[in-house]
Amino acid sequence: MTHEERVLAVEDDVGISKTRQCELLGISRSSIYCETKENERDKKIKDEIDKIYTACPFYGSRRIKRGLKDHGIDICRDKTRRLMHEMGIEAIYPKKGRNTSISNIEHKKYPYLLSDITASFPNHIWGTDITYVKLENGWAYLNAILDWFSRRVIAWRLSETLESSFCIETLSCALKTAKPDIHNSDQGSQYTSENYTGILLENEINISMDGKGRCFDNIFTERLWRTLKYENIYLSSYGNIEEARKGIGEYLEFYNTKRKHQALGYRTPEEVYFESQGSISD
Repeated sequence: MTHEERVLAVEDDVGISKTRQCELLGISRSSIYCETKENERDKKIKDEIDKIYTACPFYGSRRIKRGLKDHGIDICRDKTRRLMHEMGIEAIYPKKGRNTSISNIEHKKYPYLLSDITASFPNHIWGTDITYVKLENGWAYLNAILDWFSRRVIAWRLSETLESSFCIETLSCALKTAKPDIHNSDQGSQYTSENYTGILLENEINISMDGKGRCFDNIFTERLWRTLKYENIYLSSYGNIEEARKGIGEYLEFYNTKRKHQALGYRTPEEVYFESQGSISD
């Protein structure tokens, strides 16, 4: 918790003035306002980075820095990298170990299994990823599990932090619906934790993690993020995480059941998911 957050929390709880709290903490009163102002500025920059990255997910920090400057935001490349790192994003391009979240070197990494495989039926391959969600007064992170064959969102969760617990909740919810042959993710610590991979191993699901191979397979999830942001998040200006959770939930229900996809022959993900399941059982 920052000094500014401590000050506001104490004032709300016991009514001690900001001036007295600053004296007790040994900081200047002006510093809490400077920190608040800096956090607000970083939040605005992150929102702009999110828009640039959503439109051009192949942009690295150099191009995003230039894009920010076109919008009147002039920051150094190091700060651009830092903010992108905090958001859990980096450019999509062929390389080993593309990470959309922070890796943990102590966690076991699994090989990439999809070099010669195409999703051929529902629950053949599930892919998962995390994206940044802008709010009026902060931000949140959205995790979703997508069936690559039908493009159906199997489960999703929204969190204020990048801790692994909300990804585990997403996976547990998804497994109440079905079980995939292969689960693919990046090598972020959320997906390499023993708590997460243990659930996959317990359910005898093959674990695949992005490495050498068809790195652009994750384009299915990237397209979901782009569609969701342009058609819902950027238009809604959610004030807080609860508003976002409700609105995103309504949109993803529409996405699964009503929004027709050209790539699916103008059918919805749920039509493809359940029709194909029926044909397999027949």
